[in-house]
Amino acid sequence: MRTSVVDVGSKTVRLVVSDTEGGAPLPVHTSKWRLRLSEQVTPGGPVPEQAVEDLVNAVAAANRTAARWGAAGPLAFATAVVRGAPNRQAVLRTVRERTGVDLCTLPGEVEAELTFLAARRWMGWRCGPLALLDIGGGSLEVAFGRGRLPDFAASLPLGAARLTHEYFEEEDPPSPNRVRALRRRVRHQLRDAAARIRWEGPRTAVATSRTFQQLGRLCGAAPGRHGPFVERELSSEDLRLAIDQLAALPAAERARLPGISAPRSVQSLAGAVVAHTAMKLTGLPTVTICPWALREGVLLRHIEDGPSWWAEITRLNEKEAAATNPVPLHIATARG
Repeated sequence: MRTSVVDVGSKTVRLVVSDTEGGAPLPVHTSKWRLRLSEQVTPGGPVPEQAVEDLVNAVAAANRTAARWGAAGPLAFATAVVRGAPNRQAVLRTVRERTGVDLCTLPGEVEAELTFLAARRWMGWRCGPLALLDIGGGSLEVAFGRGRLPDFAASLPLGAARLTHEYFEEEDPPSPNRVRALRRRVRHQLRDAAARIRWEGPRTAVATSRTFQQLGRLCGAAPGRHGPFVERELSSEDLRLAIDQLAALPAAERARLPGISAPRSVQSLAGAVVAHTAMKLTGLPTVTICPWALREGVLLRHIEDGPSWWAEITRLNEKEAAATNPVPLHIATARG
């Protein structure tokens, strides 16, 4: 049995086709289409027509690829860039009408819950009470729990791409004052969630996402070619030094550093500031970098709870769409 997931993120559309027969999401094929939506959509602004056209083409290609690998129609979701757009329902409707794929958006708290599930399954029950940090392009997810799903989950508008746009777009490299202003913003918005994590006193702290993976590599963690089972950790002290290194360089030169890819070099500094501030506020001196995140959480929930939970998510999206007066896209809806 094969199941596929399509993840529309701030940078790319990613497809994962997995064998799920044995109860674990073991990938047999992955593909990605680079869209860089976060560079075309201002925080809180609409998704422009050309970006929607590119998104339709990418989702259609992912759907065809999943079918070639023997997977049913994908579990498709879009994260913060689309979720926060005022024309979100029109975007989702256009994708559905032109591709046949029921693309939906997940509430930020649900993203945190699913990512927590993935981290719990990867780390195992030996890790005990678990704290999770996940930095995306548009949001930061924080969660804590003792069981399969978190007791507490929050989603905050502290994504690396969003904050780069708001604080660093006009200066490259940014001035120390801009870096301090960003840190103050993160401290202010994260204060309540961080207090809850400190109060809970987690035994294990886990970080997921490409942002944390690249920061971990920058700070000395093993490269990806060593495989997912190599233990990778990131300390707040190493991260503090990395921020100084990143802040001293323009984005083009950051891409020459270990682990920092060219597409993410622009937002790497904002991601590092968010990561370090979150670790300090939550009292987590070290986090373990987990290779499983939201996509694996979706697959695991599908395996463990069956298709009905996903059907409920898409049903709620359709119900919301019916009650919303969508912003027109002026794009032809003939299926291609």
